[in-house]
Amino acid sequence: MHYYSYNDFKPDVKSLIRQSSSFEPEAIVAIARGALMIGELMGYGLKIRNIQSLRVESYDDEVQRERVKIVGSCDFDGLKRVLVVDDIVDSGHTMTAVIEHFKQRYPDISLKSAAIFYKPTANFQPDFKVREAKEWIDFFWDVDYG
Repeated sequence: MHYYSYNDFKPDVKSLIRQSSSFEPEAIVAIARGALMIGELMGYGLKIRNIQSLRVESYDDEVQRERVKIVGSCDFDGLKRVLVVDDIVDSGHTMTAVIEHFKQRYPDISLKSAAIFYKPTANFQPDFKVREAKEWIDFFWDVDYG
């Protein structure tokens, strides 16, 4: 297991801000719960006030579910570019489900994705990413506050 600290988190979020700035998103969707802080901080860095969230359930503790459950909705009326953020793209099932969910509802919107961690074996690769996940990640928000 790898403990992912706040001291690692801060420069990684700044890296995602730099990487995604050329996309010029008009809104950020943070996948709850793991990406809520990421989405908020990226909103500050990109000067975006339109921060939304979507609850996605794909794990029970450390066991991945067969089906991804999406709870909630977002409002993209009048938007052209939306950035979807998560803490990790592990199998890719969560991000695939969320992007497809939004494409069905908003086919004319350009969607990009960002994640701090990714696995090269995932069936979905984020457009913007920072670290390869080589082992289980213990995020500071789970360990220090959980």
